[in-house]
Amino acid sequence: MMRADVRGELSLTEFAQSVNLSVWRLSHIFKSDVGMPPIKYLKLLRMERAKGLLESSFLSVKEIAFQVGLNDESHFVRDFKSTYGHSPTSYRAHFKHNGNGNGHSNDRELDHAQNGMRRVAFSARRSILSSGRHNPADNL
Repeated sequence: MMRADVRGELSLTEFAQSVNLSVWRLSHIFKSDVGMPPIKYLKLLRMERAKGLLESSFLSVKEIAFQVGLNDESHFVRDFKSTYGHSPTSYRAHFKHNGNGNGHSNDRELDHAQNGMRRVAFSARRSILSSGRHNPADNL
């Protein structure tokens, strides 16, 4: 759900309701299985998507920020730099010059988090099934 629409402003409450869990229980399962809170994971997904857009498009930094759900360009630049060690502009220039984006340790962190997300989804389904509740969205 988060991966599908990083622009979305899905609240933690809505996210929890979509899997029939309390906010507290969802946060606990999520952090336990993914290794980070849901908000940090969303930020990581946004930065990963922004990195891909910088590598593959000619969109401006402001437009990329908007595409990943951040309306404040300076906030986006700060988050990107803290994630990848370069501003979006210098990252794009480096990528275009070298033709690759090697050397970013956060890619490993994202892979680990995505594996944890699969465990969260499984735990949520198990919780729903054990409670006898069924969410029609599970059929999607």
